[in-house]
Amino acid sequence: MAYVIGVVVLVLGILASIALHEVGHMVPAKRFGVRVSQYFVGFGPTLWSRTRGETEYGVKAIPLGGYVRLIGMYPTPEAVGNPPVRGFFSRMAADAREASAEEIRPGEDHRAFYRLSTPKKLVVMLGGPVMNLVIAVVLLAVVYVGIGTLGSSTTLSAVSQCVLPASSTATECTDADPAAPGAEAGLRPGDTVVAYDGAPVESWEQLSGMIRGTGAEAVPVVVERDGERVELTVTPVVAERPVVGDDGAVVLDDAGDPVTSEVGFLGISPGTELQRQPVSEVVTVTADALWQTGKAVVTLPTNLVGVAQSAFGGAERDSSSVLGPVGVVRLAGEVASADVAGLGVAERVASMLSILASLNIALFVFNLIPLVPLDGGHVAAALWEGLKRQVARLRRLPRPRPADAARLQPLALAVFVVLGGMGLLLAYADVVAPVSLG
Repeated sequence: MAYVIGVVVLVLGILASIALHEVGHMVPAKRFGVRVSQYFVGFGPTLWSRTRGETEYGVKAIPLGGYVRLIGMYPTPEAVGNPPVRGFFSRMAADAREASAEEIRPGEDHRAFYRLSTPKKLVVMLGGPVMNLVIAVVLLAVVYVGIGTLGSSTTLSAVSQCVLPASSTATECTDADPAAPGAEAGLRPGDTVVAYDGAPVESWEQLSGMIRGTGAEAVPVVVERDGERVELTVTPVVAERPVVGDDGAVVLDDAGDPVTSEVGFLGISPGTELQRQPVSEVVTVTADALWQTGKAVVTLPTNLVGVAQSAFGGAERDSSSVLGPVGVVRLAGEVASADVAGLGVAERVASMLSILASLNIALFVFNLIPLVPLDGGHVAAALWEGLKRQVARLRRLPRPRPADAARLQPLALAVFVVLGGMGLLLAYADVVAPVSLG
């Protein structure tokens, strides 16, 4: 049941993201006077629709996207000088112009999208991707600031009974192993360390640093146990232990072996807890996600080769492989139903929101690719038109005709075919060679 709930929640989240993406296009378009004839979530047969004002709102059967129909997306044949029709591609462009012109009612040419200034076109076309970015930032803020992320706490999860050498692979103590000072002092799992050597303890990182720097000196420690404070005295031993970097990872030498040093050691391990992060962390995480997603888009062709080899050649699929819709849905189900100790409702909710945030960042970055029919393609066309107008103004030439974006229809068809093929490949790979949490 948890798996199904996870899938349903993700699908609803994706649909909401798509719907808001289209709102990002529709609202500024209406604000600038463009008539929006349709607003739909999904493609294919219409499941439900209702007309309000001059716009038909509805839901279609295939939840793989959405659209808003802005009248006059392409300049009319007259606006671009009635270019001659020669060949198949030219006919495609002419058909697109004529279809767009048919949507313009008599006396409404001034309300056509192609009549907008370049800045207004950019606002309309960037409204969708920017909406996805805003959604991602809000979701990440809920996760990092509202819920928090798992981190080491000052509550002890384990207390070692002996001191094992850093190079030892043993998991159990023997009579030959010296007793661990934490256990000797009376520390127990579940104790929360509130003070060490007279200093209040605020975090595990602080406590760990104080223990490592103490040496073999006896120091007082205060713990909270069953609602009461207990005062103990611990004497760390000086033991050889791996050096840990600022990122929490063990430092390795050139040969790949852990770097060690002699430090104070008690033999205690921290528990984990949700720790709320500052707002600045949201900015950092968002910037990193944008960078990583951008790199993934640039390397997408190479990654797809690896996906194809896994799907058809039996090669093992990388855990960081690109996922299609099937893979993302499966991931959500696994997160919701994973039987992991300590993984509570809050952690599962945070994971689901993080997945949705990642999807919205992917939509933001992917839609900025300067190829039609993606939003970035229309942005590029608007910028080209604006550049021509500025050059003409500086050279004191007549205002040029609108950019004939309909000529990009052959490219749009090719991109659509490529995207469709990519989607089918990823869907097939997600079924026969899935990426799993386990």
